[in-house]
Amino acid sequence: MNMVKPADLPNMVGTEVGLSDWVALEQERINTFADVTEDHQFIHINEEAAKMTPFGGTIAHGFLTLSMLSKFSEQAGIVLEGVKMGVNYGFDKVRFINPVPSGSKVRGRFVLKDAVEKNPGQFLLTYGVTVEIDGVDKPALVADWMGMQVV
Repeated sequence: MNMVKPADLPNMVGTEVGLSDWVALEQERINTFADVTEDHQFIHINEEAAKMTPFGGTIAHGFLTLSMLSKFSEQAGIVLEGVKMGVNYGFDKVRFINPVPSGSKVRGRFVLKDAVEKNPGQFLLTYGVTVEIDGVDKPALVADWMGMQVV
């Protein structure tokens, strides 16, 4: 977690502000996500059938990979000094670039793209986030993700 003074935000725009630890997306987690979202497409949960696809095995749901941003932001995102609360504000862009094979490790790389004080004490932070796959050049996803923090 990167504790930052609101006054320092303008100087941070355009810079990398954090990199999370690696997290494994094992088959058990993928199966649990399938149950929670009721998305049981075979490429996620049927290891035998998925072997016959171009993926060569099961892959994590794109939305599972996207949902990991919340965890990654705990380590790699910015927390403003004196914050009372923070909320997810949504996405301007999400692109699923590369599938994440079951058992792969992923992490989030955060660049602060914008920081705007929308109202007194309400800061809208926009991150360019890249989810990397361990040992793979092409990322799993890229997103422009916004969060509002109130100080």
